[in-house]
Amino acid sequence: MQTRLPEPGADERAHSDHLLQLLREQIASHGPMPFAQYMERCLYAPGLGYYSAGRTKFGEAGDFVTAPELGELFAGCVVNAVQPVLAMLGEQADFLELGGGSGAFAESALKALAAAGSLPRNYLILEPSADLRERQRERLLANLPAELNARVQWLDRPPEQDWRGVLFANEVIDALPATRFSMRDGEVFEEHVVLDGEGRLKRTDRPADALVSGAVRHVERDLGAEFADGYRSEILPQLPYWVQAVAGSLVAGLMLFVDYGYVRREFYLPERDDGTLMAHYRHHAHNDPLYLPGLNDLTASVDFTALAEAGNSAGFGVAAYLPQAQFLIGAGLQQVFEDAHEKAPDEHARYRLSQQVKRLMLPDQMGERFQAMLLARGLEALPLPAELLAADQGGRL
Repeated sequence: MQTRLPEPGADERAHSDHLLQLLREQIASHGPMPFAQYMERCLYAPGLGYYSAGRTKFGEAGDFVTAPELGELFAGCVVNAVQPVLAMLGEQADFLELGGGSGAFAESALKALAAAGSLPRNYLILEPSADLRERQRERLLANLPAELNARVQWLDRPPEQDWRGVLFANEVIDALPATRFSMRDGEVFEEHVVLDGEGRLKRTDRPADALVSGAVRHVERDLGAEFADGYRSEILPQLPYWVQAVAGSLVAGLMLFVDYGYVRREFYLPERDDGTLMAHYRHHAHNDPLYLPGLNDLTASVDFTALAEAGNSAGFGVAAYLPQAQFLIGAGLQQVFEDAHEKAPDEHARYRLSQQVKRLMLPDQMGERFQAMLLARGLEALPLPAELLAADQGGRL
């Protein structure tokens, strides 16, 4: 697999080697490392992890393209969907974006919110990466007027005081450190990372602790069947605690998660017996998470049934669940596209808008692979677009 991947430069390889040495030292000192901990180190180790180091991640020059990177259409639809909630909550409402990426979504969303007359009191960005935070700040300062920039605040941790408004997360859940489990003789095992005799990383299985084993048994009960011997997949036993941590203080408002994934019975299909874990390096997807640690984005698809359960346990109800294509249509994509098309300065810009629609909507692109889930709490009514509610597929959860 690696032979088909682009070769890293000397600086990149040195960066990866630095993280690799840190991982070796930790494993040598503390023993086998649970895969979730390995994934957390690879993505978020200060100064060395994929999201906390300085290389370009997003867009054509990076390793992958997210919906906001394609242009303003996605953000325009998100704003259409949530701005009635912001308007209902009034001038004390805030908008919180988890993981701001390149800042592309914040830029487009603030422009759309201003145009709709629904600017939140604050536009909050919870961004753990100092490098990405600085890139976001530079982008917004360069592309937004001062009165919009004045509303933007960066957070180191979720709000501790009660607040009202909208929480938005695009491709965030897939980057939470995933636990890898497997079944052997009817027992649950957890995947770990260890060192071989020559100091190289390799994966091995160890008996799962009570938290992981309990989470797997819950899924089995919900599916009404036990996993077959040899079955391997991912699970997020920490998801309920994570949702409570990021949204526990949201006393009235809406959460919108957009990510790639499945309902539980599709996530854990018998034939999907090696899970969904993928590594992304310079627009190449591969399945070796031990290759060049720190240089790859490691992701696992989302079990949206688990996300609904986590939302319920935090006091939220599922307001709608539907594929991204249906969400965008219900949130007024046609009007957003027509408005942008009319304002486009030339034929090239209009062509790019058409390409955006294809990437966002086609089933083999983002339209069906990505799902949208809206969860609400503390609202007297749910002022979502009628077309969006009509397309709800929450019964599949």
